[in-house]
Amino acid sequence: MDKYEVLQRCFGYSSFRAGQEELIDGILSGRDVFGIMPTGGGKSICYQVPALLLPGITLVVSPLISLMRDQVMALRSAGVPAAYINSTLSGSQMQTVYRNLVAGKYKIVYVAPERLDYGGFGSIVERIDISFLAVDEAHCISQWGQDFRPSYLRIVQFIDSLSVRPVVGAFTATATDQVREDVERILKLRSPVRMVTGFDRPNLYFEVRKPQSKDAELIRLLTSRRSKSGIVYCATRKKVEEVCQLLLDRGYAATRYHAGLEEEERTENQEDFLYDRKTVMVATNAFGMGIDKSNVSFVIHYNMPKSIEAYYQEAGRAGRDGTDADCILLFSTNDVRTARFLIDNSSDNEELDEAQREAVRQQDLRRLDSMVGYCKTGDCLRGFLLEYFGQKHVAVCGNCGSCQTDLETVDITREAQMILSCVRRVSDRLGYYVGPAMIARVMQGSREKRLLELGLDDLSTYGLMKTMGRTAIRGMIDHLEAEGYLFTEQEHQTLRLTEKAGQVLFHGQQVTMRRKVEKEEEKAPTVVSVQKLDPQDADLFEVLRSLRGELAREAQMPAYMVFSNATLTDMARKKPRTMSEFWKVSGVGEIKANWYGRQFLERIGSFLAEQEG
Repeated sequence: MDKYEVLQRCFGYSSFRAGQEELIDGILSGRDVFGIMPTGGGKSICYQVPALLLPGITLVVSPLISLMRDQVMALRSAGVPAAYINSTLSGSQMQTVYRNLVAGKYKIVYVAPERLDYGGFGSIVERIDISFLAVDEAHCISQWGQDFRPSYLRIVQFIDSLSVRPVVGAFTATATDQVREDVERILKLRSPVRMVTGFDRPNLYFEVRKPQSKDAELIRLLTSRRSKSGIVYCATRKKVEEVCQLLLDRGYAATRYHAGLEEEERTENQEDFLYDRKTVMVATNAFGMGIDKSNVSFVIHYNMPKSIEAYYQEAGRAGRDGTDADCILLFSTNDVRTARFLIDNSSDNEELDEAQREAVRQQDLRRLDSMVGYCKTGDCLRGFLLEYFGQKHVAVCGNCGSCQTDLETVDITREAQMILSCVRRVSDRLGYYVGPAMIARVMQGSREKRLLELGLDDLSTYGLMKTMGRTAIRGMIDHLEAEGYLFTEQEHQTLRLTEKAGQVLFHGQQVTMRRKVEKEEEKAPTVVSVQKLDPQDADLFEVLRSLRGELAREAQMPAYMVFSNATLTDMARKKPRTMSEFWKVSGVGEIKANWYGRQFLERIGSFLAEQEG
């Protein structure tokens, strides 16, 4: 077989996505590769296709057990001999995998980085031919990455210990220039084929909301998504427990995942979500890396993550099958304090010395600043994300909360002068700076006890914006910070003037702001592209989805591993009547066609007969 036959026969695709073929060709020609592709962009194909064409074994170093299990299950469902080696295997199971590995029964084996320096594994490695070693989530090897894992440094030692160095490939979805340089240097990649396909995911809708009540907003968002599968991310274990209970009390099929749960419960809850027994997973960032569930139609962040990298990776777990999906972040200033606390009290880098830990902490704080900037910007959200990763973009994407909201540009120079003056006068009066909440209270003329005790009601700026709501004032403060007239000092979360503020205060520089034009109805939530089908096709989709569920239950596997939503959508449109037509459906390979083709063709035929009769 050649690469095209493998792609069609095993994975059901007639053509490669951007960047895949170049990386695969590099691997097959014996060159190292470095692929940076967005979550859902098809990274796994880049090492799975060559693994089936190269002699010997392909080892895939993967950071999480859930990733390995999910990937191996998907490969086996496509007829690919694969296995994983990690701490979940019993002694007898491990020995079985080792025997099969030596016997050449696998083409792809996933392994945890911690396993690489185990004596037992080392003795097995000496007896097998490793043609290719793929490092997934390669950014974990860099201490400047958002998810540094010291165990990843074992990969380099493992490669150096091999008698024959295999081709090495590194793959990641999120990496800044500094992290990219680290990955290449630490892994000692040799003149690698580099492929950056871009970070844009056009099917994802991005939005930031700043609700008065996050609980009420979350319920409002989920009300229109009851039949959809999604993830709600929270910053802490405690918040996961509270939010999950909130959803259960409201009748949602929700479950939870965080590092404080027993491993048995985490596994059970994860499988409930993967198998669609539960539709909403409430989790900390401990859940999700490498999860290949393709029918996640929304990711809601109840709390702001600590970095753009983390946010984009977590949000990218939506819409992996290419259908439309929502990525909505609920933001409050308390999120900043929580993120700062988590950064200051991180214990992930205990293997670093004190100077290195402080350098990482400062880097994390700079990342936090960028994340806050995303939450406060009024410009295109997709553009903000792409700009962060150094990718060119259009000014208006048309598919984010900023670009899909009717905005008007208004002159707020006078209000800006009031706010900036208030920041200066408060600090002059008190001898120290305060946070944005206090500034907003002074501007609104609050009679709160603390404000009066400080004598801030005597300031000339007190009550100048008393006819304006506090949320609107805070929005202007955020805008002034985003435009560089104010900045937040991280240690105490206090507002300070920048040099640029003087141009507004003393030289009349104009300040404009894009403001939402209020409407009675909010934007309708984005849903999977099934709704783009004609009514008859949508009905057929539901018939096919029901059959998929039956087959998945019989095989004891997640429904999306039978066929993805995108494949069912294409099937509903094309309505194949013969096996040759069935093979032309996107996502249907020869293996799955042989396994499932007859049942789906029969169900399609019955549906069409009923429609015609």
